[in-house]
Amino acid sequence: MGSEPLIAAVQSRDVKAVTALLEAGADPDTVDGDGTPVLCLAVDAFDLPVVEVLMASAQLDCVAADGRTPLLRAIDRGAYEITDALINHGAKLWLTVTQGRDALTLARHWHETGVVAELRRRSGVSEPVECKTVRSEFGITCEELSLGGLTVRTGHTAILTALEPRYGITPSFDELMSRALAEPDVDHEVWWVTTSVLQQRHDPAIWEAAAALRDRQDPLERYFGAEVLRLVNLFDESDDAPFDRLLVDLFLPWVAREPDPRVTWTLTAGLSDAMDPRAEDPLPALTRHRDGKVRQRAVSGLHSAVGAGNSEALVAVMERTRDEDAAVRRAACTALASTPTQSTAALDALAACLSDEDENVRVTAAAQLALRDDPRGDEILRALDPADENSPYHWLLYDVRRHHRLTPQASATEE
Repeated sequence: MGSEPLIAAVQSRDVKAVTALLEAGADPDTVDGDGTPVLCLAVDAFDLPVVEVLMASAQLDCVAADGRTPLLRAIDRGAYEITDALINHGAKLWLTVTQGRDALTLARHWHETGVVAELRRRSGVSEPVECKTVRSEFGITCEELSLGGLTVRTGHTAILTALEPRYGITPSFDELMSRALAEPDVDHEVWWVTTSVLQQRHDPAIWEAAAALRDRQDPLERYFGAEVLRLVNLFDESDDAPFDRLLVDLFLPWVAREPDPRVTWTLTAGLSDAMDPRAEDPLPALTRHRDGKVRQRAVSGLHSAVGAGNSEALVAVMERTRDEDAAVRRAACTALASTPTQSTAALDALAACLSDEDENVRVTAAAQLALRDDPRGDEILRALDPADENSPYHWLLYDVRRHHRLTPQASATEE
């Protein structure tokens, strides 16, 4: 098979075409006219889906004409997610670029030099840098900077922080916190990586250092501490859950006095994930918080309480089906699915959402009704294609179909 179709599919970011061509026998190590392997082309385009398809069969450490492997290109581009995917798939860390820099040294160079300064040095251009924010499907952000025909993302510090443990390097708590605080957007990937690296150390001193931040004046420092504590408890695999009670002891008085909505969100998330029954106490009030993200997380955290028949939780969640924020309304519809079967009030609240102005809310409400064998939303569901794997409702519709297959009465009603 000729190489041109695969190169064209990669350049057009057509993951389905790339997959089909590879399955038909296209060479995954195809190079373009400049000697650049298609895997490197996908890296340069920040195209993670195509990278994931190609790296399943391509040579991970293929070297382009400029002497860089896909991993080194990803680091140079500041593409954290792609770098992480390549490393997890087995890309070699010890290979170097022409200047002799390996993965760690290259990431540290960008971190210490600064992305804008290095971009100006490489481009030789002094005009203003074009900047846009890029958000992943999980809500994690970074900036994409362009100057003089060069485009990079601001993931170099996150890459450095993720690489250091692989080299046996253990930066201090304060050093990692300073890396996060240098980025004011708490959704930036450097916040996720620095807090995750600290969580993975399983060191009691990390818990103490994070807890000590709860009274700091800077809300970003408080956020950092709360997020580390939340992740330590969330990912703890000990049978006795040693951090759960400690987290609730800290977060209950903290959330009651916290003025910053970003910090309140992570405190709410930590309480929502905790097993200690006391953790649910502030959640109904938090569903009425001024910040929509906090309300959404509090509503989601009441899922179990609603299922257990807690009347205060049920009332709080039903109120949020009329929230001004569509994401909160959708979360409320999802939480109502766990109500006891005899709760007609919850079903009526879901039915009222079938006329919501937001399609996500309408479809979620219809699906939750269908899962409770209530046909009032079936017309909405019939208008959707359950076979469309790219639909945002694909798995929701799958749950409905599966429920109908397992519930003969529901299937007969549907027919």
